[in-house]
Amino acid sequence: MPKAYVFTRYGGPETEAFVDVDRPSPAPGHLVVAVRAAGVNPVDWKQRAGFRRPGESDERVFPVVFGNEVSGVVEEVGEGVAGFTVGDEVFGTAVAGGYTEYTLVPAAIAAHKPAELPHTVAATLPVAAATAYDGVRQLDLPPGATLLVTGAGGGVGAAAVQIARAFGLGVVGVASEGKKDFVESLGAVHVPSGPDWAERARATAPDAVYDLVGGQVLAEAAELLTDRTKLITAGAPEEDVRRLGGARVRRGRNAAVLEEVARLVLKGDLDPHITGTFPFDRAGDALRTVEAGHASGKTVIEVAR
Repeated sequence: MPKAYVFTRYGGPETEAFVDVDRPSPAPGHLVVAVRAAGVNPVDWKQRAGFRRPGESDERVFPVVFGNEVSGVVEEVGEGVAGFTVGDEVFGTAVAGGYTEYTLVPAAIAAHKPAELPHTVAATLPVAAATAYDGVRQLDLPPGATLLVTGAGGGVGAAAVQIARAFGLGVVGVASEGKKDFVESLGAVHVPSGPDWAERARATAPDAVYDLVGGQVLAEAAELLTDRTKLITAGAPEEDVRRLGGARVRRGRNAAVLEEVARLVLKGDLDPHITGTFPFDRAGDALRTVEAGHASGKTVIEVAR
């Protein structure tokens, strides 16, 4: 039977385990994908701790397979799917979890993987890079404007910095002092996070803020703007940012976005900066790396075939 890395209840790392699972059947509108690589994101461990995305209300059925973004090979095609055939290399968002050998991917939010794009790179794009792209597009800033990104040293933040630079924007990246060199290597002006970060950032006069942290950081970032419609977040609930006059990132969740971020990678404008690659049997170690909060860029799990 296929293996999957799961959490068996809400809690900490003690809830995690490898288990045998049934190979998924090709639901209508879906692809059964043999996973070659899975991206690791902070939301993975947050969901284990009980976090719900905006709009999620259904109780989870345990065990729950970790992960949301994958790259792999189509094994079966569900009813009503057009444009994909068995053997196609694809990447997209997994609805049945990504830390596993086989998963279900809705065809509507899957894209063909370019042959020159490794599975490990493609697996970093459906969540982190696509979220970054959607946010920068949503702000719709003119070339030459300045975007401030909080949490600029993480997977989404690093992608947002690079995509904004590719669109001709100036970027200010808020991140820890330890990530200064990394943030500056992306083309951003680094502002150290921590107490009084907003005062340090004020001199940069940002035209917009892309927040990836939430909480007090989001509230302080809002004070830097005269036009609060240019405040967006992927790090805080809808009600928090609306109270400040801003909005959540509106996710595109379609193949066109995936194809565009892949194009940016191939063009050299976007580098996921994969800083950790783990074999499948060390999925827990990969998750610990991200959960510790010190990793720059992206962490990936390789599922051998």
